[in-house]
Amino acid sequence: MARQSFGKRENEKKKQAKRLEKQKRREERQAGGTRSPEDMIAYVDENGNIVSTPPEERTRHKIRLEDVSIATPKKEELEAEPFEGRVEYFNDTKGYGFIKDLASTEKYFFHITSAPAEIAEGEIVAFEVERGRRGLNAVRIERTK
Repeated sequence: MARQSFGKRENEKKKQAKRLEKQKRREERQAGGTRSPEDMIAYVDENGNIVSTPPEERTRHKIRLEDVSIATPKKEELEAEPFEGRVEYFNDTKGYGFIKDLASTEKYFFHITSAPAEIAEGEIVAFEVERGRRGLNAVRIERTK
């Protein structure tokens, strides 16, 4: 790339030309007349087209304050039906295991704190499911047989 260098006089001439051009544009805008904010407002009609006329007044519907819902409605408390499954794996020294759901063959992790004291592999148990940090966990485990 070749750099062009200009002298001080040429740079001054360019600045002056820019100032004159800017002044000329400003004078043209002012000569065109002043525009009021009402002239700049645009409206959208019921079909989505931009128009310059305001829409006609329509009857307003009264909204009662009681009908306005600000928060998410609370979920109804449903009693969790216990699942039934078989203890697939249990490690007593590490304190955890897995229960395989009999209905869906889904496996759920459980910790020894939510299981009965003498639980063993192969036992049929009833349990509930709660969301844990890494997925669904079996909790409130009880022996069925």
